[in-house]
Amino acid sequence: HCNFEFDLCGWKQDENYDFNWHLRTSSTAKLGTGPATDHTLQEPSGHYIFIKSSFFQLPGQKARISSPILSRKNKNCEVREGVVIIFYYHMYGAHIGSLIIYQRTTLKHEKILLNLTGNQGNFWQRKALTLSGDGDEDFQVVFEGIAGEGPKDGIALDDLTFSKEC
Repeated sequence: HCNFEFDLCGWKQDENYDFNWHLRTSSTAKLGTGPATDHTLQEPSGHYIFIKSSFFQLPGQKARISSPILSRKNKNCEVREGVVIIFYYHMYGAHIGSLIIYQRTTLKHEKILLNLTGNQGNFWQRKALTLSGDGDEDFQVVFEGIAGEGPKDGIALDDLTFSKEC
């Protein structure tokens, strides 16, 4: 489980991408960008990770962050047990980009689990995704944010949780 209150909890920025996800609070955000509070504490001082479209990012540029490697050798991680990732997202703005969630094996095979594009509303939404079984390969979950065209539009993530202590 990661609520981003102290750090990225072992989630890592993917190298060779255009920009990064940033840890932040609503109290440090400029007015009109991102959620008014985090999801965990429901307070402006609570933390989440965020990307926003800005003059520094061109539309279509990407930021990626990936989970620690999840081991298929762990009995609690067997897919037939129904491993799920639960997370909260906030995607608000007239020209918002996209949020794509992948399951990536250690051999770098990627499968899209979810693709959200456009304004999803000015509130935190919960999503639960079932992770699929691709043999015995260890895997990661990757969140990819794609910049949109609006300078105040952004994508936020909070409370990323894997079921079964995977």
